[in-house]
Amino acid sequence: MSAEHTHLPPGLEVITTRPEAAAMIPAGAEARTVRITLQPGDAGAPPHRHPGPIFGYVTEGEVLFELEGQPPRVIKAGDALFEPGGDVIHYVGANNLPDAQSQMVVTMFAPPGTPLLTVVSAEELAERRHLRFTQP
Repeated sequence: MSAEHTHLPPGLEVITTRPEAAAMIPAGAEARTVRITLQPGDAGAPPHRHPGPIFGYVTEGEVLFELEGQPPRVIKAGDALFEPGGDVIHYVGANNLPDAQSQMVVTMFAPPGTPLLTVVSAEELAERRHLRFTQP
């Protein structure tokens, strides 16, 4: 825990601090808070991108999460997540549990009127294949 968070009242806990993220928020952005519920085994949205950064928290279950250039990882209830948005492709946001629902709450900072997500075409995925994390 950093020094600025050492004197919090009981019951408050800072899950994550991302000082570099403020520079990623588009000028004039609005904050959108969204709850995503994934049914058992749900693969989530196809590869996509968001118009601005996302800060989130898994509230229930487990989410398999993969961003361009990063290895896939499992984020469990109580864990935070961050996505820079913009040009970065979000490959996977799936329920990692075959027999229980998973849920996360995220806040996105995006220009007003922009879509929550834009699906990436098969052609672009092929062009950017070299940017996706691969196991050594």
